[in-house]
This record gives sequence, structure tokens and C-alpha cells, in this order.
Amino acid sequence: MSLTDATTFECPYCMTINDLEVDQMYDIDQTQIVDCQICCQPIVVTITNDNGELTVQANVENE
Repeated sequence: MSLTDATTFECPYCMTINDLEVDQMYDIDQTQIVDCQICCQPIVVTITNDNGELTVQANVENE
């Protein structure tokens, strides 16, 4: 049994779909900085749980 859930988000720089593993126990309502898997730009990612559905908001770092 996996302790993480796989989700995706779109890079705000190059619009490429990125994969993200979310730990529902620790990552919900947290903000993280991750690098795009293609263009390597830093992305500010906020993960929320809306009625059982994971939502990932991705923004440029210095917005």
C-alpha cells in the first residue's frame, strides 16, 4: 500500500505536465518549491484537498 498519491500539475513557465507525489498526511495545505522536470525553473506549489480531491496550484517563484 502506497502512502502517497500521484498527481500532476502544469509548469507555469513551459506549460509541461509534471508529476508530483503527495503525502496526504503531511503535504495538504503546505507550500513547497519544486523544480520543473523539463525546464528546471523553480515552481511554488500549494496542495489542497477539496472534498477528497487533490488540487495543486502552481505559480512562478517570484510572483
